[in-house]
Formats: sequence, C-alpha cells, structure tokens
Amino acid sequence: MNRNALLTLLTSAALLAACDDPGFAPDFGSIGFAPERPTLTSPIEVAPYTGNDPIVLDAQTRYATGLDLHRKFVMRTCGPNNGVCHNQKEYPNLHTAGAFAAAIGAPCNVQPGSWQAVFDRCERPGDRFRMKDRGGADVQIAWIEHIVGAPPSGDTRTMDGPGLHVRLQSPLPGDYRSHWGAGLFLRNFVNAAGEIQELSFANFNGRWTVLGDRTHLVADVNDWQVDALQSLLQTGIVQGDMNRNGVFGAQLGNTIAMLTPGKPEESYLIARMRGHMQGVEVPGSRMPLANQPPNVTDLLALFCFVEQQPAGAVAPDISGPIDYANCSYISDPRALDILGDGATWTSRIQPLMASYCGGCHGGASPADGLDLTSDSAYARVLGASAQRPELKLIEPGVPEQSYLWRKLSGDGTIAGVRMPIDALGGGSNSLPPDVLSEIENWILAGALQ
Repeated sequence: MNRNALLTLLTSAALLAACDDPGFAPDFGSIGFAPERPTLTSPIEVAPYTGNDPIVLDAQTRYATGLDLHRKFVMRTCGPNNGVCHNQKEYPNLHTAGAFAAAIGAPCNVQPGSWQAVFDRCERPGDRFRMKDRGGADVQIAWIEHIVGAPPSGDTRTMDGPGLHVRLQSPLPGDYRSHWGAGLFLRNFVNAAGEIQELSFANFNGRWTVLGDRTHLVADVNDWQVDALQSLLQTGIVQGDMNRNGVFGAQLGNTIAMLTPGKPEESYLIARMRGHMQGVEVPGSRMPLANQPPNVTDLLALFCFVEQQPAGAVAPDISGPIDYANCSYISDPRALDILGDGATWTSRIQPLMASYCGGCHGGASPADGLDLTSDSAYARVLGASAQRPELKLIEPGVPEQSYLWRKLSGDGTIAGVRMPIDALGGGSNSLPPDVLSEIENWILAGALQ
C-alpha cells in the first residue's frame, strides 16, 4: 500500500471513530471566518402612469425598466446578430446591458467608418502638431490623410499628391517651406496628481513640405516607412475637423454623446434613427440598416429613459424603472416620428397614394367611396374598412392588421385583386418594393400625419 492510500485509510478510520462518539457534531459547512456580504438596496420605486394614452400604457407595460428596453428593443433593433451591426463589430457595442449602459455619456464618432459620416457635434478637440527643432507653438490638427504613391522628386508636392497630409487649424509658425526631421503629435493628459501634462505620443520622421497658407503639410512616405506610418495612424490621432468641412465641432460648445443624459433630442444614436437633430441633417444612413425600425412606442420608452438620466451620467445602473408619469414626452408621443421630417402622410405617403392609386381612388366618384387624394383622406384611412369593418384601413404600428396594407402587399388574406389594379390589362399592378417599404415603415412608425 502506498503512502497516500495509507493516509486516506487512517483518516477515514479516525472519522468513523469520531462519528461513534455521542458528543461528536461535525460542521462540514463552516468556513472559519465571517463573510463580508454586500448590503442589498430596495429597487427605486416610481409612481406609474395612470392616464389613458394607449402608446404610453403600451410602453410602460413593455419597457418597464432600462433592462427591458435593452433586451426587447435595442437587441432587436441594433444588435441582434453575432458579429454584425452593433454586436462586437461596430462602435458602440450594444449587445449586452452593460454595453448599452456604457453608451450613456460616451463619445460619438469614435469609429465613424468614413470621414464623410462624421457629425460636427461629435467632433472632439484635436491633438496638436509641432515640427521638432523648429520652435514655435504647436497647432491643433484638423485632419490627416495618407495618399498612397511614390514620393515625387524635387519640390513638386501638391495638395492632393502622394504622402502623409496633415491639415492644421491655423498656420504653422515660421517661414520655412521644407524640413528634414520629426513631426511631433502631442496630446494633453491628466497625471495621477491631477496635473495637466503634455505628451508627445507619436512622431513621423522624413522630409516635410509646408504648402499654401502653412496649414497644409505633406511628408514623404517611402516604402520602408509604410509600417511606421501604419503604426502612427493606429495610435488614434484625434482630428478636430474630422469631417473636413472647416468646422471644429468641439469649439461650438454643444458637443453631444452617444446617449446624452437628460437630452434625447441631442443624443447621437437617436439622431441616427431619425435622420436629423434639431432640424440639422445627420450624415450617414438612418439606423437600423437591416432590422425593423422602431415604432412610436419603442421611441417613447427610449426618450423617457434617456431624459431621466442625470446630467453627467456615464454608464449608470439601468436596472431601475422608467418613470413614464414624469416624462415630458407623454403629452404627445406621436410626435416622436422615427422617420423624421420626410415620411409622414402629408409629405410623402399621400403623394404616393395619389400617384399610384388616385386614378381609381380620387376625383368626383372614387372607387368604393375611398378618396385617397382629398384633404380628409388621413382621417379616413384611420377609420374602419367598408369591406372588413373589424379592420381599420390603417392600424398605426401594425401593418398586418391594416386592411389597406393587406390589399397593397397582397398577403392573401383579403379577398379580391391585389391593389393597385392595372387599369389597362386588368389584374394587379403591384407597387414597387421600395414604395411598399416606405408605406410599411410609415405604418410601423405610427402612421403619423
């Protein structure tokens, strides 16, 4: 018998002997110290909304907390597919509740994809540039760009020729036009003592040429320097005029965040859904790109959630309830038009109906008494269908329960020919897919007038 087996046998024998002792009381659960457990606090309680607006009641039931908002809305709309959308691939990452909370107060346009997609109010103070050994103050960087190609011979550099282009906010000090040496990239940071210090975090060595009014510099990039240049660009140089339109957004004094605490209308994520911010168009395609757009109920919950976040909040606890009763947007939730200023009945949908359907459903004697071209048409389409009174022509937010949508989409549940009718050949002359998509999105967004 080996030593370990003998020890096991002796230990077992000792335990058996102890168990035969009437005074033996083993405590196998004792850990030998007093644990320090956290004190659990009761969830924050808010008074519920007690009005009768169906949109508010629906939002309160469906999205009671910030966690509900993430699980039922954000995940469905912005991050449902692993590795695509805002799920581990694109900034901001929204695939977990913690990541969604981290979007509150977070900077926008950190990873814009292209400079054309940058919104002025997302721009941050740029890093600074200084030519080593030339003296003078450093200057804020407007934007940088690498144009691939072999360096030209002699002093023949141009504004759009090959090289590393650095654009500055103001002229570089001095009067020289060429320099062999290091261009320094500088940034301020706060050290452990709370003091502001300047850091030269990167540099690029080579032949620099100063162009024009001294706000444009070009450095030669030889084949052997490409790796060094890529390392430089990957350091994350902050460009003060990232969208290259001459406006330094951080100096406007109205910088926004992904989700700006207390200000839904000034939140970048919401602006990308709506296509505009306070009347100013936001660059880039409207979000979401490939999933069902938010309806008015979804947006009401999001607006109320963002509004109740305290000023300066960064990645707060989102497990608490959404306070609908004290949300300012419950007075007119239908005004939260996800499709922005474009796709409303008056500005877009009625002109489409008049164009494609007005031949039959317009004029002095419209078919079935349904005139889609009149001033009163909006009120009519929100009313019951003459053929199927249990269905409204348009049920806001629910295309599948809208009689008119069923006739246009040809889902097979409504008797008769799919609309619109081909006036010349008979049968159906279905709407183009993009037109059908616009009408469906308008219904999903609440069928706003």
